[in-house]
Parts: sequence; C-alpha cells; structure tokens
Amino acid sequence: MNTPTASARNARRRHRGVTLIEACVVLAVTVIAATTAAPGLQDLIDTRRLEGAATQLATDLQFIRTEAVARNLPLRLSLHASPGGSCYVIHSGAADQCHCDVAGAAQCRGDAREIKTVTVAGIDRVALQGNVGSMLFDPLHGTASPTGTLRLLGTQGRAVHHVVNVMGRVRSCSPQALARGYRAC
Repeated sequence: MNTPTASARNARRRHRGVTLIEACVVLAVTVIAATTAAPGLQDLIDTRRLEGAATQLATDLQFIRTEAVARNLPLRLSLHASPGGSCYVIHSGAADQCHCDVAGAAQCRGDAREIKTVTVAGIDRVALQGNVGSMLFDPLHGTASPTGTLRLLGTQGRAVHHVVNVMGRVRSCSPQALARGYRAC
C-alpha cells in the first residue's frame, strides 16, 4: 500500500486555491484603499488640467507676439465666454470680426482670418476670464494693447494669472501661490 508521505500531502495543500474569507479580506482592503485614494486622484487631475491650460495660454501669448512680427501683420487674441466654457481665437482683423464657441471652430467675417482657436471646456473644471475682451499685438514693436490680465480658474481656489504688459511680455503668477510652480500675485 502506497501511502503519501508528509511532504507530498503538504505539496497538495500548497496548491489549493484561495478561501472565500481570504478573497473577502483582499476585496475589503482594495475597496478601502481605492476610496481613500479617489479624492486625491481627482485633485491631481484638476491640478494637471489647470497647469495644462495655463501653459497653453502662456505659449499662445508668446506665439501671437512673435507671429505678428513674423507676418508683419497686427494680430489679435479675442476671448469669448459661454455657459459651457470659454475659448479664445488668435486672428487678424478687428476685435468683433471673429468669434469662437466651445463647440467648434471660430467664425470670422470680412477680411479677418483665424490663425488658431483654443477651447477651455467647463467640463474640465477650468474657466478662462479676462479683464479685456481682446488684445492687439503690434507687428512693428511686438507691443500689446490694451494690457490685460487673463485668469485661468481651477478648483479649490487655485488660479493662474497671465499679466500681459504693454511690451507684450507675459508674467505668470498664482493668487496666494496655490498653483504649484507659480509665484504669488
């Protein structure tokens, strides 16, 4: 009679599956870890969206200034707000000749030409505001008029302000330095 040795019995026990109690404990620990991490993850996503929109706007402000000089053509940045978000269009022509909305591209009339349109959808939890509706960048000197502050507002009081001076230069800051990487305004 062949009886299994003690080591053979132990080997069979090691190959068994997980018990129901063990699976429930692992599931409970996983659920607790996920619910603890979820608010922090949403905060991280909101922060990254604000930083991305702020970087995009700062880049576009430099782009419009250099593009005006390169094309030897006065160019504008015009802001437009709607209930679903906001947008801005870089264009030639008068301030009221181009309009954009969050749903699509800019519509220009007359001799105005769209160069670039950027939308900031409200669903991204970032809003764009400005104390001016349009800024003109001069091709001869690269200056901007009128000067203005463009504000990107995120969640939990975080915001990034881009202050454009008469020379067309941009200074970026954050009220109370709540957005990482920006000086306090």
